[in-house]
Amino acid sequence: MVHGANRTVDWRVVGRLASGSVPATVITVLTLSRFNVMSPEMDKALSLILGTALLLTGGVLMLRRWFVAAVGPAMQRVTPRARLWLTVGCGALLGVVVSVSSVGAGAIGVTALVLLYPELKLARIVGSDIAHAVPLTLIAGIGHWWLGSVNWPLLGSLLSGSIPGIMLGSYLTRFVPEWVLRPLMAVVLFLVGGRLVF
Repeated sequence: MVHGANRTVDWRVVGRLASGSVPATVITVLTLSRFNVMSPEMDKALSLILGTALLLTGGVLMLRRWFVAAVGPAMQRVTPRARLWLTVGCGALLGVVVSVSSVGAGAIGVTALVLLYPELKLARIVGSDIAHAVPLTLIAGIGHWWLGSVNWPLLGSLLSGSIPGIMLGSYLTRFVPEWVLRPLMAVVLFLVGGRLVF
């Protein structure tokens, strides 16, 4: 809502991402429904996927500038039609990763959009990524509710902490530089992801 009111959302980009992520999310949830998500085997597989997604996200956070500098010039030569399909494909990838692990939409999505749409200001890229995350996580959340894998007391606890956390974080980002936050977040992701994978 805030990014929409501030006109920092490119709805064309959001539509392209969603046209890939929404079907991919539905297909992923339906695929998960074929398995017993509460079984020890599935729990182990999901832990591996979650850990890998956390490690990948941490890597993207740490290496984003280098990656954009290395790949950016080649991406600028991509045709508009190819860029459209790459955006849809990126949305589909995010749909699968978020549906299975709940991780990846932020760092991976922003990095992909920076490469695909270098002409957009960073505020519009972030706003578009956040706007896309709303239907993506809503559909994935409804899917997990349908699968019976939502712990409602835990969800309530998360919301009661995350809503004030969003307000505090939004306030603190004005004072804490990105060069401090990015490696700090990456280290936490590496530690948690490594524990799940190894």
